[in-house]
Amino acid sequence: MPDSTTILLVEDDSQQRDKLAVILEFVAQEPVICSDCSDAAERLDEQVEAVMLGHCETAKVAADTFAALQAKVPEIPILVLVPEDGAIDKGILSHAFAPINLPMRYAEVADALHRAQVFRMGQKRGSSGGLNLELFRSLVGNSRAVIEVRRLIEQVANTDATVLILGESGTGKEVVARNLHYHSSRRDKPFVPINCGAIPGELLESELFGHEKGAFTGAISARRGRFEMAEGGTLFLDEIGDMPMPMQVKMLRVLQERVYERVGSNKELSADVRIVAATHRDLEQLIAAGKFREDLYYRLNVFPIDMPPLRERIEDVPLLVNELIARMEHEKRGSVRFTPAAMIALTQYRWPGNVRELSNLLERLVIMYPYGVVDVGDLPEKFRPAGVEATPTEARYEQPLAAPAPQSLPSSARLPREGLDLKEHISNVECTLIKQALDEADGVVAHAAKRLKMRRTTLVEKLRKYGLQRNESVSGI
Repeated sequence: MPDSTTILLVEDDSQQRDKLAVILEFVAQEPVICSDCSDAAERLDEQVEAVMLGHCETAKVAADTFAALQAKVPEIPILVLVPEDGAIDKGILSHAFAPINLPMRYAEVADALHRAQVFRMGQKRGSSGGLNLELFRSLVGNSRAVIEVRRLIEQVANTDATVLILGESGTGKEVVARNLHYHSSRRDKPFVPINCGAIPGELLESELFGHEKGAFTGAISARRGRFEMAEGGTLFLDEIGDMPMPMQVKMLRVLQERVYERVGSNKELSADVRIVAATHRDLEQLIAAGKFREDLYYRLNVFPIDMPPLRERIEDVPLLVNELIARMEHEKRGSVRFTPAAMIALTQYRWPGNVRELSNLLERLVIMYPYGVVDVGDLPEKFRPAGVEATPTEARYEQPLAAPAPQSLPSSARLPREGLDLKEHISNVECTLIKQALDEADGVVAHAAKRLKMRRTTLVEKLRKYGLQRNESVSGI
């Protein structure tokens, strides 16, 4: 996910500026630098990630301020506040990064700020030569299970020992294999993966060892196999448990003698290849059932690594979400972010499909809510806690400007390993309960105050603090 956003708020009306600053600090949970139009460009420094341009004294002052900001930092995202009467210079509006209509709505402001963050992060990557965001090269996670996997990788990576990676489908076994290759002395040579269960048995030998011209019908030319492609590097045999028995015999010979022949040839070729295999199956059960060779199993099981399922390292979910979204942003496939309530819901789900299921969910949400903020009600039904209804489409864009409303942490929840912003979480919970009380009291502040067991004047102050009003405007803006 993007880093924090420092916002430069430019507004000539001092009262309006103060109101906007409070709202932006609440929504973005980040610093807001305030300025009038006269010295806006001077306040623009490297800490500022986005500018919000409000009312200026005259249309000319607004145009000059906009031009001065762009001249100083051409790539800065400038968000323009559009008054209710729509009276704004069309030239400014056409060149703005995004318009924000008054009175403000939470979804519109949060989406615009998030888009600005992503835009600035993309520029920084470009100017620094790009970030290496190859999928999970560093094996994301701080759970005890992942730390143990990293330790095992560190121990075995720089040897030529055969490694067997065990784990359920979707846990990231290929990620471990790529880490092994990346941290080995073979990292400058090829990493060649092959899924043994995805290739018909009669073609697997040719895929692995290659074939000569005319070796079989359709072999119109000689072809290198995966062993030759991986020469000097690493060959990753995924789903080795699905390999047919006849091929298991030939694989055993390669592992024992480090030589093989192409299909249709008698010439022996040497195999300087590090073997890493993986499977989601229980190989010992397959051996008992006569479907896997015991001698091959012991050749492969030199150094086993167990990849834990996601449900056993649930504290890694936020980190995985951040990494996957960063990768989507880097590939310009879009972005989303999550409210605390939505993230809590993701950590309560069991993830039978493991990391692959999480990745698929994020891709779906990026398509559904491009550069948006996903709340718990926006998640597909099976990911929502019991009793949480889906958010109506129109409600996402008509809600008042208030912080995303998380549910209270369940009594069984644990503090995430990476911690959380307690002040933000408490504020969000308080805002949620206030809004619920107002809804139940039909907007009557006195009745809502009784529900919350507080004085009416105290509730009025909190409504002003959080920008909550029954008519869905914010603090009269």
